[in-house]
Amino acid sequence: MPIKERLAPLLREPLVHFLLAGLAIFFFYGVFNRTVDVGDRRIVVTEAQVQRLATQWVQTWQRPPSAAELDGQIRDYIKEEIYYREALRLGLDKDDMVVRRRLRSKMEFLATSEAENAQPSDADLQKWLDQHAAKYAADPVFSFDQIYISAAGGDQAANIKAKALLKQVQLGTGTDGIGDNISLPQHMETAPLSDVSRAFGEDFARALKSQPVGAWSGPITSGFGLHLVRIRQVQAAQKPNLDDARQAVTNDWRDAMRETRENKAYQALLDGYQINIERPK
Repeated sequence: MPIKERLAPLLREPLVHFLLAGLAIFFFYGVFNRTVDVGDRRIVVTEAQVQRLATQWVQTWQRPPSAAELDGQIRDYIKEEIYYREALRLGLDKDDMVVRRRLRSKMEFLATSEAENAQPSDADLQKWLDQHAAKYAADPVFSFDQIYISAAGGDQAANIKAKALLKQVQLGTGTDGIGDNISLPQHMETAPLSDVSRAFGEDFARALKSQPVGAWSGPITSGFGLHLVRIRQVQAAQKPNLDDARQAVTNDWRDAMRETRENKAYQALLDGYQINIERPK
């Protein structure tokens, strides 16, 4: 088998990408940064470092720096270098949680940076969508009526009143003047479940999904009190279409790939350590 074909599966491994990215960053810092000798009182700002400062300015401001602006960048670099060396000389990098977490963040970035720019194929996205279809499905749509019963007099009294009213409307009597007044719609037409939730609250919307169609039922609870409901029509949640949900699916797919790659990279490093945990007795 040709070497190229033997290497192809290896080059697809996230850990290999992680290590190669790390080598690239270490090479970059090896070129642009000397090993810091905290006892050295000499600072040399090389031509390469000045060029890097100018490039960073262009990336930020979309124009080259003036001579004065570049001088200011150089002065700031020297100030940073002095503070950095003095901090190392004083040992401020030792046992510092902020430094530890910053270094951890850099390692996690190395492990996941490739996932940030990963471009999934339509097949990748469709597979993800099929596996998590409920998350991206359009809301079911409801047309319903509701009768409100206040709980101001106590839960027990409200429940007794609600059950009595339910028997009354189930017998086919009219609903005019029944129930208590509240600034909520008595009727909603072709309302997505998200709209119902915004008007009546999540508890009401969740309970509405389990009510029968065509008959009065309840009572169900909202943050306002109790409700009798009659669902006149319901349209089931529509199966999501990739074109409609593409951005959300892509974001979630990329988040999952980022987490998977970071976990694999960490596990590969963890496997190289022997861990002993001494718990307090």
